[in-house]
Amino acid sequence: MKDEKEFFAADALPWSGTGISEKVLSQDADGTLTRLARWAPGTSSGDEVIRHEYVEEVYLLEGELTDLTLGQTFGPGDYACRPPGMPHGPYVTTGGCTMLEIRYSAR
Repeated sequence: MKDEKEFFAADALPWSGTGISEKVLSQDADGTLTRLARWAPGTSSGDEVIRHEYVEEVYLLEGELTDLTLGQTFGPGDYACRPPGMPHGPYVTTGGCTMLEIRYSAR
């Protein structure tokens, strides 16, 4: 179970990582995670289609993200909900992007 948190200044949290950096807003030991993810300009997820064993919800806050399989570019206000095993990507961003990402078990 995630820790209880009342409103706090997420802007005060540092970004960690390079290429795809993150601010973890909350998480627990079983892999449930809420984070802000920031992709630097020119970042790519690689060449492979992505699949994972958790539910993933993504809401684009700013910038653009291109799905190379679909040949489609997404921007602010676009949302995705991916159940376990759903193929998606690979992705690339020319100008960078920031997204809210929520991960949790399908159980």
